[in-house]
Amino acid sequence: MHLTLTTVLLWAWGSLQAFEIVEKENIFQKTPCPAFLMFENAAYLADMSFELPCHCKPEEVLAVVWFYQKHLGSGHTKVLTDFDGRVLTEAGQVHVGSDMLTRFSIRMFSLLVFRAQPEDSGLYFCGTRKGDYFYAYDVDIQSSKGMVATFRDKGQEPFADEYYGRLHVFTTFWEWTPCDRCGVRGEQWRIGLCYLQSPDLSPRYLKAVPDVVSCGSRAVPRKLRTKARDHMPELLVRSCIVPCEKTKTIRGSILAIVNYVSKVGSRPWVPQVPIQFHQQRLGHGLIISCPGARPEHAVAWDKDHQRLYRTQYLKGVSRSMRVFIDHGNQLHIRFTQLGDRGIYYCWRQGVRVAGFRLGVTSRGRYPASFSDPETRSAVEVTLIGYLLITAVFVTVHLCHCCCYLFSCCPNFSP
Repeated sequence: MHLTLTTVLLWAWGSLQAFEIVEKENIFQKTPCPAFLMFENAAYLADMSFELPCHCKPEEVLAVVWFYQKHLGSGHTKVLTDFDGRVLTEAGQVHVGSDMLTRFSIRMFSLLVFRAQPEDSGLYFCGTRKGDYFYAYDVDIQSSKGMVATFRDKGQEPFADEYYGRLHVFTTFWEWTPCDRCGVRGEQWRIGLCYLQSPDLSPRYLKAVPDVVSCGSRAVPRKLRTKARDHMPELLVRSCIVPCEKTKTIRGSILAIVNYVSKVGSRPWVPQVPIQFHQQRLGHGLIISCPGARPEHAVAWDKDHQRLYRTQYLKGVSRSMRVFIDHGNQLHIRFTQLGDRGIYYCWRQGVRVAGFRLGVTSRGRYPASFSDPETRSAVEVTLIGYLLITAVFVTVHLCHCCCYLFSCCPNFSP
């Protein structure tokens, strides 16, 4: 009896293994590789992270290599992986402005790029170490520096489409984000990127809609790209209100419990979200990021009980803004004042996830560190001053020596 049962179990396990192997082998048989390499157009906003799947490859290829070119046919090609396709990067270790080769990852034949920048726009190839290409992308990273915000509550409307003969320039909006707060009035927004339609596009680039690609695509001729240069990405914002889910709780260890007030016979105050304490010098700038948030997430900020709505605090709403939220969902405080003290709460996808208690001090001495930009600037200015003084000193003495040797100095003695 036991022998029969064991035989049945082994047969079932072997069948499941065979089924799993067949499924893995058929993944890339569903999408045959094109005979002529085409480029799939994809557009993203700066500082976003994206994934480029390698949709097809021959069955005998066990590892893919990703390549990057700024322009088609350019001599300079970057290899974005080792020749075994085993490069892994954690998103939390990637910072803004990092080099491109430190901002990507290879996982299951797909290329992941973290915090993409406009300089990353170009052509991405999925292939082998021998240079055989299977699939390719035409990636357009549009800058957020000139992004225009439109507020529905103020009666504002997005930009109108532009027409230049057969060229049609317009904005394509993404889906609305979830409401950034719950239980109170919040905001939601949608990102709009620049696209154009023209019959003069290169036929080698794939389009989801006929004759339509993003404005920075390599399929757009230079003369058409110049006309669409002034059409900036847009951000459409509107108000919303949603109830909070009672079952949704914030779990995890508390990073730091501050403002611990305890009296005899009373229970200590414990924050509902993790709170981190930061001491800032008076008059210096500060940037606060929401943990785990990305530019495409719905992120909101509160100071104590004050709501910092994008309608008033989004970057670019006013020319002179000391406290503002940038397009990457970071909170900026320029020239910190004593009135900035308090707890700043961060909402992510409609849930309050963290708090930052800010203390401002104007006294005390701080140890100098070369990681501080102000310390580095002070050292640079001091060194430049010493170099100038040394140069003047050496020049004066050289002139004096030359005059003494060649008797070219006038004699001022009576």
